[in-house]
Amino acid sequence: MSSLSDQHLVRGVDHAAFPTFDPVGTVRFYRDTLGFPVVHSICAAGWGPEDHPDFIHFFFDIGNDDRIAFFYYFGLPKPEVAKGDVYAQFGEETPDWFVRSRHLAIHVDGEDHLMEYRRRLDASQWPVEMQIQHETIESIYTHDPNGYMVEITRALRPVTPQEDLDANLTIDALVDIAQRPGHGMDDLLVRKAELIVERAGAWQAEQEVPR
Repeated sequence: MSSLSDQHLVRGVDHAAFPTFDPVGTVRFYRDTLGFPVVHSICAAGWGPEDHPDFIHFFFDIGNDDRIAFFYYFGLPKPEVAKGDVYAQFGEETPDWFVRSRHLAIHVDGEDHLMEYRRRLDASQWPVEMQIQHETIESIYTHDPNGYMVEITRALRPVTPQEDLDANLTIDALVDIAQRPGHGMDDLLVRKAELIVERAGAWQAEQEVPR
């Protein structure tokens, strides 16, 4: 077994990539409005199989060595979109809350930085659509020229180790019940309570180990 096999080796997002049918609007939104520098681009001609169009793959710096990237395919017709973005198309009957669940969230350090991005967006053609305080974060939301929802967020307080433990319990319970027919929130909470009982002894033993 490798000495690396039990280590968490990932160091963050290199880039998240999306298609665009509006490269001009995309550059105006990310570079000119939000101030994210262009840091890399790839011009690909004759790439891939014969029917693959030429394309440009371009990247913006979103901080912390992370990037958001877009593919612009020359000559590819823009699809008719009832609801959603250019990648995930939904019918008119799809609830808005479902469509909005697909989004990119970018972290900033504090309230003054969050409000600076709100100022930039509100002065542009992509004003902030929502500003919400969640449990541990405050966020502003808008849609970019491609229909992708973009969230900019700041932490209101640190996430505690107890909350990390609770999150893992929740996900373990979800995995256990998600394949049951007709499963719901009650099933999740019951299974989570069962896991707490099952694991309480081990947690207690950990607390009693001298440090």
